[in-house]
Amino acid sequence: MFGLIPSKRKADDLPSLFDDFFNNDFFNMVPVHFNTFKTDIKETDKEYIIESELPGFNKEDIQLGIDNDYLIIRAEKNEEKKEEKGNYIRRERYTGKMERRFYIGDVEQEKINAEYKDGILKILLPKKEQVQIKKQIPIT
Repeated sequence: MFGLIPSKRKADDLPSLFDDFFNNDFFNMVPVHFNTFKTDIKETDKEYIIESELPGFNKEDIQLGIDNDYLIIRAEKNEEKKEEKGNYIRRERYTGKMERRFYIGDVEQEKINAEYKDGILKILLPKKEQVQIKKQIPIT
């Protein structure tokens, strides 16, 4: 669709609007994964293991909750460092909130366990036991 060219013009005559738009300096300032964090999910026979990277956060900055069979991980930080020494060339601070949601309908929600160590939030989600009915059905 983007390769369509009006019949009266050559392709070389048209400026690439998309290239010009995305090469704008504004997009160099916006982080690619903004307002999110990286998460790995592993599955074993008995549980799911979620490991989320939250470097720079304190345990008090992180909240876990459950809403309608969704596990919600929130991390919020308001950081400002004040130094009155010298002339600043650049001064940075971070304020923001990140959130991820994961469906956990097949998990024993009362038995969820979490720990935060070295910037990694590890959540253990035990699976519900599956009751398998074994019955032979005759074919007639």
